[in-house]
Amino acid sequence: MSHPVNGLDDVVHQRTRLGILAILNETTKADFSYLKNALELTDGNLSRHLTVLEDANLIEVQKGYEGKRPRTWVKITKLGKKALAYEVEALKTLVHRVERSR
Repeated sequence: MSHPVNGLDDVVHQRTRLGILAILNETTKADFSYLKNALELTDGNLSRHLTVLEDANLIEVQKGYEGKRPRTWVKITKLGKKALAYEVEALKTLVHRVERSR
């Protein structure tokens, strides 16, 4: 029988990416500035994590303008929702196992 940590997804499990997916799961979409402030990241750091998630098809990034101001909006995909749910279940299994061993 495999250990529950083997069920964790390296793309999703990283703290910042897990945070991005969790925030996006709670809303329709979020803008870059909101994510940056909520997760206390630099522009470059957030951009890199968004690229990883976008390359895995877990999020969609939409660039546009609000008036003359450029804006970047991010939303979670169906695959992203499934990946987040799977990660949460794997974490629950791990927590349950740890609590049982006390």
